[in-house]
Amino acid sequence: MSIYDYLYYIILPVLAVSTLLIFIRFIIGPSLSDRVVSLDLLLTTGIGIITIYSIHTNQPAFLDIAMIMALIAFLGTVAFSYYLEKREKNE
Repeated sequence: MSIYDYLYYIILPVLAVSTLLIFIRFIIGPSLSDRVVSLDLLLTTGIGIITIYSIHTNQPAFLDIAMIMALIAFLGTVAFSYYLEKREKNE
């Protein structure tokens, strides 16, 4: 079993199952913070799936997409933390 088979047949299904569980957490999250954290984690697992697909198909263009998604996820998390900080000061 090569590393490509390991990535495709073991890690990719694990990421798919974790994506499903994270999405369930996103739906039933009791607070806004839980939903934002699960959305950030969904983006992170999506980056992992895109990266594995890029390695498996030998197409490095998908790695650029993964980097852009990582930047968007980081900026979203920073914006949300700024929003929470401002919201707590007003209460």
